[in-house]
Amino acid sequence: MAQSHYENFPVASRLLPKHLRMPIAVIYAFARRADDFADEGDLSNDERIAALTDFSNKLDLIEQSKEVDDATFIALADVIKQHQLPISLFHDLLTAFKMDVTKARYANFGDVMEYCRYSANPVGRLLLHLNNAATPQNLGYSDAVCSALQLTNFLQDISQDLEESDRIYLPQDEMEQYGVSEEDIRNKLTNSASHNLIQFQIQRTRKLMQAGAPIGKVLKGRMGLELRMTIMGGSRILYKLNQQHDDVFSRPRLNKWDIVWIIWKAIRAK
Repeated sequence: MAQSHYENFPVASRLLPKHLRMPIAVIYAFARRADDFADEGDLSNDERIAALTDFSNKLDLIEQSKEVDDATFIALADVIKQHQLPISLFHDLLTAFKMDVTKARYANFGDVMEYCRYSANPVGRLLLHLNNAATPQNLGYSDAVCSALQLTNFLQDISQDLEESDRIYLPQDEMEQYGVSEEDIRNKLTNSASHNLIQFQIQRTRKLMQAGAPIGKVLKGRMGLELRMTIMGGSRILYKLNQQHDDVFSRPRLNKWDIVWIIWKAIRAK
């Protein structure tokens, strides 16, 4: 399933401890299927919400220790039981996918961060629970990194999100403040207004990433290295976004030298 979808970051990579690759792959399968309900195919919005509600009901069955006739949920129930994972985090992910169906504009940055709370932060929290490292401080670090990674994805996909899904994750009040309209985004208009707006978004996201970066040193071994590489990967994308003076709406691509930089920084940070 991971191989059939493009992802910005590796899923259950060989960097991870071997005993965690399968649990992470199972969690990914759950999230991937739910995300596809929200975004893929020709389903109506009502059908998308119904499919996601069915997933929520199946989570309830797992919580009640009842059987679910679905291979993904059979595996998920086993992972949740073995690792004592909070089932609320899976419900949070479903909340985000439902928001994808019902919400296409965000009034302010608080609304965007509320989305990140459901879409991104549960993933980091699940990883911490898998590593028996879900302390309050670590959860705070993780939330900062995951939200920053989600914001980074938004910034690199501004045009694509609008063209393909009619979604804008830039806060509406900040677009108005900087004088950037939806039509400017559709036309990929790079001028002083759009440049200043995107620069503001980049700098805020960078600060959030830096605030959570200590989590890469808290976790040891291969998991720590995986986290540091993910953080460095997000930071590198922000750097490349920052360099796009002529087209602030294009999607940056990492080349082999960027990968070398990410690996070197991740190892050096240890």
